[in-house]
Amino acid sequence: MTQTTPVPLGALAPSQEVTALPPDGIERAMQDGLERCFPAAQVLVCVAGRVVWHRAYGAASLAALFDLASVTKLFTTTAFLSLVSEGRAALHTPLTDVIPEFAARGVDADGLRRVDAGDDPETWNTAPVEAAYAGQRVDPRRVTFRHLLTHTGGLAPWPLMFKKVGLVPPPEGVADPEARARRRQAGLEIVCAYPFAGPPDSGVRYSDQGLILLGEAVARLHGAPLDAAIAARVLHPLGLARTTFNPVLAGYPLEQIVPTEFDARWRGRRAHGEVHDENAASLGGVAGHAGLFSTARDLATFGQAWLDCVLTGAQGPLPVPPALAREAVREQAVDGDLRRGLGWLLKAGGDVSSMGARMSADSFGHTGYTGTSLFIDPTRALLVACLTNRVYHGRDPEPISAFRPALHDAIVAAVEQLAGVIRGEGCAPGPIRRPHPVRPAPARL
Repeated sequence: MTQTTPVPLGALAPSQEVTALPPDGIERAMQDGLERCFPAAQVLVCVAGRVVWHRAYGAASLAALFDLASVTKLFTTTAFLSLVSEGRAALHTPLTDVIPEFAARGVDADGLRRVDAGDDPETWNTAPVEAAYAGQRVDPRRVTFRHLLTHTGGLAPWPLMFKKVGLVPPPEGVADPEARARRRQAGLEIVCAYPFAGPPDSGVRYSDQGLILLGEAVARLHGAPLDAAIAARVLHPLGLARTTFNPVLAGYPLEQIVPTEFDARWRGRRAHGEVHDENAASLGGVAGHAGLFSTARDLATFGQAWLDCVLTGAQGPLPVPPALAREAVREQAVDGDLRRGLGWLLKAGGDVSSMGARMSADSFGHTGYTGTSLFIDPTRALLVACLTNRVYHGRDPEPISAFRPALHDAIVAAVEQLAGVIRGEGCAPGPIRRPHPVRPAPARL
């Protein structure tokens, strides 16, 4: 039965539909998305901790699991920041203090690694070296955890490692002849020796390599594999019962998992119940940059824990203390229109943003290549979790690039239209406390 009044997020049943917002703009955006971009989707909208929209579209149910893709990075970030809060590492700690292999692989007699050509994630061809840094050598010991979290370490955006790690992994439900530990070790050897794209602090380069390394660091600092570390530090404390790596191995039937792309280039099958990202798949489905599957309800619960901590200064179930959480969603690095927090994407400058034009400049979130996103506007206490399988039809970026801002503009317009009604019903928990204003990062934390 559809609920037409707001529901507290904590009281929302997994399959409970909520349509408490004016529907026209949202439904138009979603219908356009279904026609042009994806065959399945979930959308959850929360205002001041109350769910005002929760619907599934196309071939999805509200209980179905979607491949989060790079939204996984937020969970890896949260696990790492929880380790920072315990004093096991600091943001200024060199990566090599935890992963010494990063300074021992692919270096010359002086212990330096070259800046060189990388790999193009779309074509899988060689991407040319950046001319400004050609011939330079970099000391890997300069790279810190802050560099990984802000994508400023000079690391390559996307190392083509999956063809070198081992055999193509079998479909879900078929035993892998290669042990995950061997895949993980082979992958680590590749990312630790991979050439730099530029020196640290030479710009923002969105880097899967950096988050693969951060995931390895989380596993080592926690003392267990990454999936166990994220489960213990993030999923269990927040009660995220439908978020997991390798969902088929976790017991979910394929009928409850949304399929993604037909992978003709590598696997020769449609990815269904297995992570779409080739590098994550080659590592056994568990990596710091991709691999988690979840629902919009679970993703919203994760995002709300962050929003509550940032707005109220009360930690709650989030395993990150408020001061560090607020630092994570402040501006730490800027490169043109790109703005990064610690692990979080901040709303882009200029006129183009996946968050649309209406969300405030203080908004933060992340996107996933499969068509997923979590965006949070603290000035409105607004959270939007949108999960799609946009790669089902292929990798053309234009449809999702148009869909995301259109949807979020429609949602903000609907929220503003309903705001007076919500206040009149007493659903808002009092004045919204704005986070500290955006400011440059301190030199060390």
